[in-house]
Amino acid sequence: MIKFNEIKKGDFFIASNEGDKHNVEVIAKDIFTRQIGVDENESTYWYKYEELTAIPITDRVMRDLKFSKFHNADGSVKYAKGAFRLMIQKQNDFSRMELWYREEKRHIYKPIQLHELQNHFLSMTKVYLNEDLWA
Repeated sequence: MIKFNEIKKGDFFIASNEGDKHNVEVIAKDIFTRQIGVDENESTYWYKYEELTAIPITDRVMRDLKFSKFHNADGSVKYAKGAFRLMIQKQNDFSRMELWYREEKRHIYKPIQLHELQNHFLSMTKVYLNEDLWA
């Protein structure tokens, strides 16, 4: 289950609305009602945070976020977006990763979801991680 305090503006989730599921971006958070505002076709819709599902990190997600992908000789894979780097030890295994941006380096020893990666990216770079190109 997603922790309410982990949800930040700009994070991506899957929202469930009467069985219909679609990707959404958080644009607002109401701490009193514990609801999340998302942008849908230039309108804001509110969901209970329990109606959101985390998105797993995959190669497809990384490509959608405009990361460049590099295969290393040792079998590890590095993803780059601007000066930010994410390295995994083997193809498609995001259970452990190393993140770095300039002099800051973080080691992640458990699987994380996309919104958690977005939050690491934001705290390290001060830039939102979305589909925009960033160099």
